[in-house]
Amino acid sequence: MRAEFPDFRLGTVLATSFTGTLTERHGDAVERIPTPRRLLDWLAVNGLAAASCTTAQLELARELRESIHAVATAAALAQPLPASAVRIINDRSAQGRASAVLTVEGHRQWRLGPASRVQDALGVIAADAISVVAGERDGRLALCASPTCRAAFFDASRSRTRRWCDMNTCGNREKKARFHAQRRGSGTSAPTDVG
Repeated sequence: MRAEFPDFRLGTVLATSFTGTLTERHGDAVERIPTPRRLLDWLAVNGLAAASCTTAQLELARELRESIHAVATAAALAQPLPASAVRIINDRSAQGRASAVLTVEGHRQWRLGPASRVQDALGVIAADAISVVAGERDGRLALCASPTCRAAFFDASRSRTRRWCDMNTCGNREKKARFHAQRRGSGTSAPTDVG
């Protein structure tokens, strides 16, 4: 990945991983696809390589991302799904041309249309969001417990009690904050290095 951009947060569920291209939504937001080239990078990493991307296509992708986030958030909170976001997801799904193919390893893989358009990749992401929100997978939608993040994620853990979108980022940061707060509360100071 290019060093001048923040790393991608890659998950196992395409739709919620895509919403993770904007993080810290309730803090200092971090845009992980700030340019068309960066969107192409994200698509390629996720097996949806497209030939090119325009600024207008990047805006379509961001609109889809925010629609998926709005619908996933509503679903996680057991609230009515926002109609405008549902319409955008459905429109992107219908506009894409992609086929599900089976690999020799027995996995599903997506094959984009002949020109490998961004719209085809967005159609796959939208279809994945529909599958997740419709409850076609074993798991549940949840929201990150971090007050600055609140990312929607798909919890497929056995107990369905996962609290963080990513343990290595939000979970770790929250655990460190609790640890330091406990130390301050108990009056314990950090050990000093005697040299």
